[in-house]
Amino acid sequence: MVFGWGESEDAYNQVQNGDVNQSSFGHEALAGAASFGAFKIFEDRQRSEGKPVSHQFAKELLVGIAGAEVDKLAETKGMDFVDREKAKSHAKRNAEAMYDEHYIQNQGADQYDP
Repeated sequence: MVFGWGESEDAYNQVQNGDVNQSSFGHEALAGAASFGAFKIFEDRQRSEGKPVSHQFAKELLVGIAGAEVDKLAETKGMDFVDREKAKSHAKRNAEAMYDEHYIQNQGADQYDP
């Protein structure tokens, strides 16, 4: 199941606000939080540089950031290796789907331009 923008933002806010205990936060929710966190990091960076980038590069960068966010969040939530890898797979799909939804479908942009 791929999280959309809203679900991923909700999961991100739960993680950041500490509303989630270790046992109740699954790999799908963690992936959503990581995907949204990746977008936040990416957009902040792009806005500071003010440079447009191609969709393919943006997606690859987001997937990498999402994977790093999963590692960071999985460690704080005490996830095992299997759940961490599941979360990375979900985060990759989430980040790509969120990018398509936000920039290609909603904005019709031919490249990302902050």
